[in-house]
Amino acid sequence: MTPLPTVREAGAALRSGALSSCELTQACLDRIEAENPRLNAFLTVTAEAAMAAAKNADEELRAGLDRGPLHGIPVAHKDLICTSGVRTTFGSKVFADAIPAFDAAIVERLRNDGAIMVGKTHLHEFAYGITSNNPHYGPVRNPWDPERIPGGSSGGAGAALASGMTMLATGTDTGGSIRVPASYCGVVGLKPTFGLVSKHGIFPLGFSLDHPGPMARTVEDAALMLESLTGHDPRDASSVDRPREKYSLEGATLAGLKIVLPQNFYFEKIDPEVRALVLNAAQQAESGGAVFVMGRVPDGEQLNVVAQAILLSEAAAVHEPYLRKRRADYGPDTLALLDTGRALPATHYIQSQRLRKRILGVHLELLKKADFILTPATPITAPPIGAETVDVAGELHDVRMITTRLTRGINALGLPALVIPCGWTRAGLPAALQLIGRPFGEAALLRAGAALEAAIGFHLDRRPPPQ
Repeated sequence: MTPLPTVREAGAALRSGALSSCELTQACLDRIEAENPRLNAFLTVTAEAAMAAAKNADEELRAGLDRGPLHGIPVAHKDLICTSGVRTTFGSKVFADAIPAFDAAIVERLRNDGAIMVGKTHLHEFAYGITSNNPHYGPVRNPWDPERIPGGSSGGAGAALASGMTMLATGTDTGGSIRVPASYCGVVGLKPTFGLVSKHGIFPLGFSLDHPGPMARTVEDAALMLESLTGHDPRDASSVDRPREKYSLEGATLAGLKIVLPQNFYFEKIDPEVRALVLNAAQQAESGGAVFVMGRVPDGEQLNVVAQAILLSEAAAVHEPYLRKRRADYGPDTLALLDTGRALPATHYIQSQRLRKRILGVHLELLKKADFILTPATPITAPPIGAETVDVAGELHDVRMITTRLTRGINALGLPALVIPCGWTRAGLPAALQLIGRPFGEAALLRAGAALEAAIGFHLDRRPPPQ
């Protein structure tokens, strides 16, 4: 099948008449029909509604109504995100037949900007996990190797993007759930600053840790999508009162950027191939004019303990009413985590919140002296489906803990973090790096990411082979 264009390429073709939204949407639906039985990336496909919306998008463009860069562009929504009149399961048996009567804020915004929803993507149950091995709806499979996980919890989104079933996808990130599947599937994922994107209409996992954001195939596509997602929303108490921003990548350069390359934590307990690929990307950035500062970051292990305690407590609070009535309908791994959270003393949660503020302050001081922090996105590439442990440099590690080791703490800090592919291992699996920026510094972060993407030489023509 012909590779999908980027959002900018598609937009130019739509406006010149060389391509229609109907053709673009049908290409995605054809890919879903061909690949989804193998990869299980979508739980619901909205083919009829998508084609009707695409036809309307084409008619609007012909009539001179242009809603912006996403007009006529196919997008998929994580099935944690409410869609009016369309089944939304949250990856659970508890809500297997739920049909919301309203759209989440980010669904509204993308639709108003002309994006075409092609369906709802699969996920880890209630977004509480990183494998997307769902006990109710089966595992999502990684397009690069279907015997491996795509990461989670937004695993369906990552798999759908990598295999060309959609051009854009929404994700949510509470401990790495956008960035991990971006890393394992070889796509781009952005966890924005906490509060920048509205959570209205998204089933919560951790009230103070949840970050909705864009997943895409290039940094520019993610930037164009973020423009649509942002803006104050009074329906979300954590939504910041900031105007929508244009994330222009014009003039993106690495020259003069000061980037911290941590000397501790982030390059420990890491697969040697992943380390080499990330350090090679750093060398490419240095060749492009970036200045690297070798430094130490605050205790990452302590930050992860803090983030874990907060998530265990907040997730247990979210699910308390459902556990009383539908306990038997939860999968065993999700249930075990929720029971652990219910048993956690309140003092642990309070002390974790106090430590969280202290560690954030140290990071903010570090980011006054440098523009970004560059790290691996995940310490490993995608492990096999069902694996509980993985060997990293001769030591066995729990798959869940090692996978989120480099992402989880950033949720507690609320800082923006961008994941981009940085190469492939000898086994043909993608590896990725993570750029961490200043609060509400998404514009600078995306420009740096685009320049780094170009320096690495990542190309869309390297895609997983279809079956």
